[in-house]
Amino acid sequence: MAVRYGLLSTHPPTRCGLATFNAALAAHLTAAGGRSGGIVRVTANDDDQRPAPGVVHTWPAGVATGWLDAAAALNAFDVAVVQHEYGIYPGPDGGDVLPLLRRLTVPSIVVLHTVLSTPTPGQQALLEAIAATASAVVLMTDTARSRLLHGYAVDPGKVEVIPHGTAGHTDVPARRPSGSHLLTWGLLGPGKGVEWALRAVALLQDLDPPLRFTVAGQTHPKVLTRDGDAYRNGLHRLGAQLGIAHAVDYQPRYHDEDALRTLIRSADVVALPYDSLEQVTSGVLTEAVAAGVPVVATAFPHAVELLSDGRGLLVPHQNPAALATAIRRIITDPVLAARLSRPRTAAMHWPAVAARYEALAAGLIAAAAIDDRRAARPAEARS
Repeated sequence: MAVRYGLLSTHPPTRCGLATFNAALAAHLTAAGGRSGGIVRVTANDDDQRPAPGVVHTWPAGVATGWLDAAAALNAFDVAVVQHEYGIYPGPDGGDVLPLLRRLTVPSIVVLHTVLSTPTPGQQALLEAIAATASAVVLMTDTARSRLLHGYAVDPGKVEVIPHGTAGHTDVPARRPSGSHLLTWGLLGPGKGVEWALRAVALLQDLDPPLRFTVAGQTHPKVLTRDGDAYRNGLHRLGAQLGIAHAVDYQPRYHDEDALRTLIRSADVVALPYDSLEQVTSGVLTEAVAAGVPVVATAFPHAVELLSDGRGLLVPHQNPAALATAIRRIITDPVLAARLSRPRTAAMHWPAVAARYEALAAGLIAAAAIDDRRAARPAEARS
């Protein structure tokens, strides 16, 4: 049977982690013959509202009852795949996604990108209602699943762990410049911890050949709207104060997939000095591990889980000395660097991840068909 997928999310040309994830999942869900799909795109007021290829409907944030038309658009497909993150949908805590889910007449898969350990009462009630309404709930890490099942009233039978997908990286040759190359990338804003990495780089200026630090990525659109480039400008000032401006390469632009793969494979170490104690999913971390580049990360939940088998080093939060020590160890110890450079298996690549979603969707569609047949039987036949 040709399955038609409807996906609800932010989506390019919006540039955020959720939009990038949704675009990749949509592309791989519809890559093979016999499958099709369409995007119901959620937009903020300052987004480019022009529909991109594959977008069948746009839900603008400023439309009070936009969820009605968005639900109608999703009901035209066989299954709805809904990306959930607090704040991307209208309403308190993004609560307008709940009446949309209740309006759906097709099976729904809700992908939870954030599971808070200390939610507000409103956030907890919303997430529990979303999980109760959805046909299935997908999490990307065992940590997130454990947090959801222990901290929220959720039916465990609905919950499945499917990893965050990654591009293939190991087919890209590792082209490293002279000297050591430290890399961090992603949308910039407070909480990314780049200031701690700059302080660590200042402690590594004795390395020979010298260390080069690349900070790749634009300022997050929401941060840009609220604060402008204040965070990035602060990083430039800090680098100058530390005397390392010559060692830092800021690349404030969007990297397409090919450019990003080349950049990642040019790195000796990827640094993820995030301030967050909550982050259960990181696409940047997943890509770095899949590319076989050693990672030094603060002990946020996804890093603790993904690096526990020896593909990186964990350091305390907001501790540039510990960060510098870990980076130095990898750069100066080829045996350690080689051990940390083992790429992940193909199970993390997008085709395998999409196949997991396809199997889940097929099961939900089959179960819904059985329920429909039962409901259509005369009452005496069911008794």
